[in-house]
Amino acid sequence: MTEKIIEINGLTKNFKSLVAVDNLFLNVYRGDVFGFLGPNGAGKSTTIRMLLSLINPTSGEIKIFGKNLFSNRREILKNIGAIVEKPDFYLYLSAFKNLEILGKISGADVSSKNIMKILELVGLDKRASSKVKTYSHGMKQRLGLAQALLHDPELIILDEPTTGLDPQGIKEIRELIVYLSKEKGKTIFLSSHILKEVEIIASRMIIINKGKSLIEGSVQDLLNNGKNEVSFQLSSDGEIRDIIHESMWAQKLIKSDDKNFVFGLTKDEIPVLNKFFVELKINVTSIIPTRSLEDYFFKITEGLEE
Repeated sequence: MTEKIIEINGLTKNFKSLVAVDNLFLNVYRGDVFGFLGPNGAGKSTTIRMLLSLINPTSGEIKIFGKNLFSNRREILKNIGAIVEKPDFYLYLSAFKNLEILGKISGADVSSKNIMKILELVGLDKRASSKVKTYSHGMKQRLGLAQALLHDPELIILDEPTTGLDPQGIKEIRELIVYLSKEKGKTIFLSSHILKEVEIIASRMIIINKGKSLIEGSVQDLLNNGKNEVSFQLSSDGEIRDIIHESMWAQKLIKSDDKNFVFGLTKDEIPVLNKFFVELKINVTSIIPTRSLEDYFFKITEGLEE
């Protein structure tokens, strides 16, 4: 059975009359890139602060590495790296010196070899001696990741790590997260509002709203459940539109033009429809599922998912 790295049971946090997190349950397994999703005000940042024991829950339980967080706080936090919002540094010191100072505070390995290895990992080794005040926002984000990785943690918690980055910066952070997961075997808990990035890199996810869990599971399984809008590009000498309208697939057709026909289909219906066209010698030049995590997210948070 896959080991649970994070286990949250009935987690609740009240701020006077405001219920920020409401009886939340979730599980993160070893090796997951776990997407933690929800609209603004859903309770994501409050949950992350409780995971890092920055604030205490009103009720409920958090287990990390199989141990209760609040009775094993020091031991657990030694094995977690995190970026929460914007990382702060000594701007007039170099990246190398920042990691050296921050590493000493946290008890990490601050040998020159280890610091340079981490800076190389995040693509900053050639700017190791540059003052942080000369860094772009994206470089500061990568330096924040370097700080989080300095003590080689098993679990990495990232709260909006691509905020304010340009497309190139987002791509670099995405590639680094994939590398840390696939090559280094890290478990990553990722809160992000950039849904396309989560769709690309996350293995499992949860969507929360108003502090409550709406759905949790494998990203691909969740996206493949229910109906997908699937575009079939077709070419044939025959009257394709008439053929479709005289078949059982007419009720599945959503819209069409001369060559592109968009159907509402379940995952299992896609190959059946393809076979239908092939048997009629209608050339299928492309099949493009158009459902995205963004579509799914908005349907779930608006309560419209079937």
